[in-house]
Amino acid sequence: MARQLQKLSFKAVENKSKPGCYADGGGLYLQIGPSGNKSWLFRYMLNRQAREMGLGSIVAVSLARAREKAADCRRQLAERIDPIEARNNARARQALETARTVSFAECAELFIKAHKADWKNPKHVDQWQNTISTYCEPVFGATPVENVDTARVLKALEPIWAAKPETASRVRGRVERVLDWAKARSYRNGENPARWRGHLDKLLPKLEKKKRVKHHPALPFRDIGSFMLKVRAEEGIAARALEFLILTATRTIETIGTRWIELDLDAAMWVIPPERMKAHREHRVPLSSSAIQLLHSLHAHRSEDQEFVFAGLPGHHLSNMALLALLRRMKRDDVTVHGFRSTFRDWASETTNYPHEVCEMALAHTVSNAVEAAYRRGDLFEKRRRLMAEWAKYCDGGKVKGEVVPLSPGRTRKAAVV
Repeated sequence: MARQLQKLSFKAVENKSKPGCYADGGGLYLQIGPSGNKSWLFRYMLNRQAREMGLGSIVAVSLARAREKAADCRRQLAERIDPIEARNNARARQALETARTVSFAECAELFIKAHKADWKNPKHVDQWQNTISTYCEPVFGATPVENVDTARVLKALEPIWAAKPETASRVRGRVERVLDWAKARSYRNGENPARWRGHLDKLLPKLEKKKRVKHHPALPFRDIGSFMLKVRAEEGIAARALEFLILTATRTIETIGTRWIELDLDAAMWVIPPERMKAHREHRVPLSSSAIQLLHSLHAHRSEDQEFVFAGLPGHHLSNMALLALLRRMKRDDVTVHGFRSTFRDWASETTNYPHEVCEMALAHTVSNAVEAAYRRGDLFEKRRRLMAEWAKYCDGGKVKGEVVPLSPGRTRKAAVV
């Protein structure tokens, strides 16, 4: 029996070089590949099927160790256990145990890395990282994500829940998303301890909506004419970007990311692709004559390889802080860049009779009302073109002439005279 189980000697294993399989006995073979690589192979029959199981290279597994592994396989077969399945199951268990030692902070970092391409505003990455490191990591950052429970989540949230309600709400939502991601990646099991509905809403007081809403300081619309004169007196690309943002009532990230390829100056239209829109839908922006004139002046000084209309460093657009810095230089800390969208909306509501859905679509807002949503089959582009032309004229200090604004077939209304 000894000869049947130990046919190969250490010297034979070292000297053999011809490709093929050489039996050591009991299902163990020395396998030599075409390139001369040597490894161990265990062959066996189970349920009338021939199977082969690799036991490793001779560099890592000695002859003695290979015989031990083969003996373990024979013991498993005696108990009707498939050695390959047993090994795969053991590896899966080990992988799961290793995965469940991943900390919450590591999961948060991986989550941010996986999703930052979807966040159009670069500030989101910093905001995520800052809230996680400030409010979560001191409490359960180093804790295996599998062990993050309700008690730990509450310990992070309760100190800021009443004092910083907006921040607390965002922290809770971000923790919930990270834990959902971790569960999907098999890093944890069970319910999400950061879930609000049906869980934390029973443990934490409800935040009053009025305390959570933070409005962006906006310029009164009646002051926009004088403000535009000051912006146009400013030099630099940031001033031109702010002027364009006001004329188009767009968001900062949409404006500073404008590419020349998105513009059709002959058709007086700007098409913002879905990936740069908050609602992830393409948005067509009608360009007023003032906006077109501004773009023509910029185009005249454009370099051949300039991709962005409002260029910053070579190959990049302006920083998202450039417009805010301009407002500070102008000593207008009382307003924000985003607030100019509110200025436009207030003007449209109080001085024109354009339908609500036209004004909302000009701002690329998502309409949740089912009736208004029906208008989404079109984008009311021509109506919005007239609206933006009137807005540009108002920004220029002119008065809007009364004109007929179509509402629906058979109905008309006159726009207000400002």
